[in-house]
Amino acid sequence: MGILFPLRAGRLTRHRAVPSSEALSWRPAVNDRDSDSTRVSDLAHLIHPLHDAAAQATARVWVEGRAAVLIDADGREYIDALSGLWNVHVGHGRRELADAAARQMERLAYTPNYAGGSNLPAVALADRLARLVYPNIEAFYFTSGGAEANETAFKTARFFWKVAGRPEKTTIIARHLGYHGTTLATMSATGMDWYWPMFEPRVPGFVHIESPYPFWFETARRDVTAGVAAADLLDEAIEREGPETVAAFIAEPVQGSGGVIVPPDDYFPRVREICDRHDVLLIADEVITGFGRTGRWFGLEHWGIEPDILTFAKGITSGYISLGGMGVNRRLAESIRGGAGKTKWMHAYTYSGHPTACAVALANLDLIEREQLVERAAVLGRRFLAALCQLDVLPHVGETRGLGLMAAVELVESKQPKNRFDPAAGTGARVVAEMARRGVVTRVLGDVILLAPPFVATDEQIDRIAGVIGESIRAVLGRG
Repeated sequence: MGILFPLRAGRLTRHRAVPSSEALSWRPAVNDRDSDSTRVSDLAHLIHPLHDAAAQATARVWVEGRAAVLIDADGREYIDALSGLWNVHVGHGRRELADAAARQMERLAYTPNYAGGSNLPAVALADRLARLVYPNIEAFYFTSGGAEANETAFKTARFFWKVAGRPEKTTIIARHLGYHGTTLATMSATGMDWYWPMFEPRVPGFVHIESPYPFWFETARRDVTAGVAAADLLDEAIEREGPETVAAFIAEPVQGSGGVIVPPDDYFPRVREICDRHDVLLIADEVITGFGRTGRWFGLEHWGIEPDILTFAKGITSGYISLGGMGVNRRLAESIRGGAGKTKWMHAYTYSGHPTACAVALANLDLIEREQLVERAAVLGRRFLAALCQLDVLPHVGETRGLGLMAAVELVESKQPKNRFDPAAGTGARVVAEMARRGVVTRVLGDVILLAPPFVATDEQIDRIAGVIGESIRAVLGRG
């Protein structure tokens, strides 16, 4: 039977339905087992994030994933030591998430979630999150990913202060080595200056302070701990800019892409006190740390504080479909709800609250809770860090660090004194390439090897990742 489509008022035409056998006969234009031809098509037609034609010429073509294992078009298997891009919490190939997407797609493809409309999965997910996240966070706005979430947070912080009658509070303070996205505003917040040159000028109103990087942070102060001294840089920046001009401070609980920087335990409590004293909103960028990555549901739980704004993405769907979002406390929620006319919250994305993305998120949260994967991330993370710490005896391992299933191995030319390798040597990249030859794939920032395995990785796979890192360091830098 055909499907009826309206042509114009009062008339219908019949469109031929595609038989299921025809639908199943579709095949992609490239052969998923011919990596060479795929790379040719890739180079001709596809632009990649952080595009690099040289890197793409020898790219691996991924075709399948199972739990913590990836398989490329040549049939080679690798342990996925970064969970895709920090996000495949529940592992690859989970039928439950594919089924959740299919059921929702069959029922409702898309309707706008703009004011005046809603959908069941978006409402259910917001309700679920209100019971899962920090107790003070009560209302949620959904996006397609983390950059959109942080862009939303910046606009919301400025909106809030305008509604409060303090329109001059617009400045956002961020940190060096913080990563918050690469849209024009989020790139301006991202504290990695190599993202900036080809897209400048940056958006005004963003300033940066030093990160609480225990391995490299130095302070002349002797009256306080290094954690408090690092936090006090925020206090100094607010005073320098003028508290009446600063809207918010954004920080990842653990800086992920910047090198898995775990702050001292007294850092964030001091940050919270400083923000409160100066009437500055605290934005927790939990795009990476959210939904169990650090062994707690959310990162700031480790230090017993709550943000004013929470941003999230990645783990909420375990990367199976694009979804991110922002959660706000009651003060901010009421300012948004109370807006009208010229003070209306005029912010919107077409795919905010997409029903399929929200349905997958709900199924993903079910999996994480049912299989107690947050607790597993904590236990497995301790095993992982203990295995990595055995590498500390190597002469070029400056530090191994981590929290939950986020970890890093930092390579240095010398430990005493601390000296970095010449960046031109590409030491970290060479070690990661050697790891791939041994069946483990991940990413590197300079000479910091970044690690974040799926929560479903086995003990043996965790031990294997650590072992391969050691073998690869020795292969590149000698046995020491």
